[in-house]
Amino acid sequence: MTKQTANAADEAYRATRARIISGELSGGVLLSEVEVGQELGVSRTPVHEAFLRLASEQLLTLIPRRGAVVNPVAVSESADVLAMRHAIETAAARQVFAAAGPGAEVRAQIEDNLARQGELVAQADVSGFVDADDDFHALVVAASKNPIAVHFYEMLRGRQQRLRNVLLRIDPATLGAAYGDHRHLAECLFSGDEDGYQRTLATHFDRYQGAI
Repeated sequence: MTKQTANAADEAYRATRARIISGELSGGVLLSEVEVGQELGVSRTPVHEAFLRLASEQLLTLIPRRGAVVNPVAVSESADVLAMRHAIETAAARQVFAAAGPGAEVRAQIEDNLARQGELVAQADVSGFVDADDDFHALVVAASKNPIAVHFYEMLRGRQQRLRNVLLRIDPATLGAAYGDHRHLAECLFSGDEDGYQRTLATHFDRYQGAI
């Protein structure tokens, strides 16, 4: 594969993956390598390479001579992702509390994030809120200063984003409830209320259970 083809494959991968994660391409949609290539202004070969990568991530199922189908979010995947998120975030939070809470810089970042979330809820901006939601949880995990927790959180990030997009578009009213959870999580984190934090985190994840 030439460098030019590899770059085109990366572009096709990122663009198609973003459309799947955002929910723009929903489960069951048939994708044509030719049509995707035409949309992106690249040849069929890099699109095929991109589809192979997306299939390895279980986002697509390849269909010989036809293209690929977007895999729907399975109920089992939703439960599994939430279970892993809960485990990672619970462990990370324990380390944050053991270190007497987040430092001043992280605290300021969380406060800025919450302000952004509030604006996005007022605007009913689902896409923007999904990104801010993810950033909020990533900040708490990063505050643990545990590189292993950060690594595993990053591995789940795309799947988490897809779940958030599905749920919040099914029931946009959940934006306000999720924002309220985030505010309470931050209050517990800043005040040292570990029990309250863990209870709120469990309630927060329960909102996603059975939604798909």
